[in-house]
Amino acid sequence: MTFAQFIGSGTTGVVGLLNVVVVPVIFALAFLVFVWGVVNYFVLNAGDEAKRAEGRAFVLWGLLGMVLLFSVWGFVNLLLSTLGVAPPAA
Repeated sequence: MTFAQFIGSGTTGVVGLLNVVVVPVIFALAFLVFVWGVVNYFVLNAGDEAKRAEGRAFVLWGLLGMVLLFSVWGFVNLLLSTLGVAPPAA
């Protein structure tokens, strides 16, 4: 088994590595920013309005980051499948 076979779903090389490893890590980071904001807003700083505003900003940026990531990732996958670089989804 070669590394290219391990990458998954037929896409090899740099595209496969980005699609299978890098993008999910970035999604996880954006989700962690969102969760950190929720924890700051509701749990850690429930009484301090200034700290709650900071938590609200983390929630906003986490959500915006995830929406942007989903949009760009979907567009890139659509482009790759249109150009024949990636196999069609099964």
